Amino acid sequence: MGDNVHRADLLSEAAPSPRTGLDPKTRQRQEGIKRLAGSTATSGDSMRLFVAIAPPSAVLDELDALVEPLRASRLDLRWTNREAWHVTLAFLGQVDESAAVRLLPRLERAARRHHQVRLAFAGAGAFPAPTRANVLWSGLSGDRGALARLAESVAAGASRAGAPPPDKGRRFQPHLTLGRCRMPADVTELVAELGGYQGQTWAADRVHLVRSRLGATEHPRYVSLASWPLRTPPVKKTG
Repeated sequence: MGDNVHRADLLSEAAPSPRTGLDPKTRQRQEGIKRLAGSTATSGDSMRLFVAIAPPSAVLDELDALVEPLRASRLDLRWTNREAWHVTLAFLGQVDESAAVRLLPRLERAARRHHQVRLAFAGAGAFPAPTRANVLWSGLSGDRGALARLAESVAAGASRAGAPPPDKGRRFQPHLTLGRCRMPADVTELVAELGGYQGQTWAADRVHLVRSRLGATEHPRYVSLASWPLRTPPVKKTG
């Protein structure tokens, strides 16, 4: 677990420092679980939720150093906040409290069925295309098949809980969003600049349920409601 001791401070409003890891045993997470699990779900309140994995801080620091010189050259992009970088497994949109309560055990079961996934950030791309981009992203290499199966389990669990992803059925494209364009823009040069990148390998070892709060600033705030560990892979016997 050496490369996963320190996680990005994704989802944590009360992180002890800007670059420390998300601790799944934090008070905030425990309070989030208790609030949901103990809810009578009669208020009709809804939350904007997604499910994600959080790469290690050292991995994000490396990617951040690569991206930093590019930010000043493209002030027309809304560059995402490094402290909130993550890889989304399923965006759920607005979910009411009763569905959120049902979601907790579904996600726990999904996590228990899957082993940790070895990944690395590699290359770049844009949605829908580099010449008319709305989103600039970094891609991932490694065991993408295992990651896709994990994302499929998460989406299936969410559907059974009554919180189906609005983009269900769309091909899963794992990525980390680096920037968004206010208007469709040509980011061909940025994609080319980042295209040869191959980052260090890391293990996705935990699934997070995240609440996204949209505020007056450009960057949404992410709050961890719960997280669950993935299974430790079996030790390969040698000799």
